[in-house]
Amino acid sequence: MKVINKIVPVLIFVLFFVSCEQGQGSKISKSPVVKEKAEDQKLQHVQVDIKGMTCEIGCAKLIQSKLYKADGVTFARISFADSSGVVSFDENKITKEQLSEIIEKTAGGDIYTVVGIQKIDAVENSVEIQ
Repeated sequence: MKVINKIVPVLIFVLFFVSCEQGQGSKISKSPVVKEKAEDQKLQHVQVDIKGMTCEIGCAKLIQSKLYKADGVTFARISFADSSGVVSFDENKITKEQLSEIIEKTAGGDIYTVVGIQKIDAVENSVEIQ
C-alpha cells in the first residue's frame, strides 16, 4: 500500500507534465506564415467624395467601418462635415472601382453615391493598419 501511495502521485505528475507539453506543441503551426512585405504593396491614396450622408456616426462611421473590412484597405477616414473621405489601399488587392462599390452598397445600396475619386499624394496623420 505504501508503494502505491508513492507511485500514484508520481504518475499523476508525469501524466500532467506530458499532457501539458503536448498541448503546447499542438499550437505551433508547422507551415510557415507568409506575411506580405511592405515593398510588395502598391499603396495608393485617394480622396473620395460621397453624396447622401446624413450624420457623422450613422453614415460616416458605417462607411469607414465597411472600408476597413475590405482586404487591401490600410487606412480609411470618412468625414461627414466634408462629405468626403481619404482611403489608402493596396492596388494589388483592391481597385478604386471596388472601393466605390463598397461605399455605394453600404446600407442596402440606396443611400450613398460616390461622386468622385481623386488620387492624392499621401494621407496626413494616418495610421496604417497591419
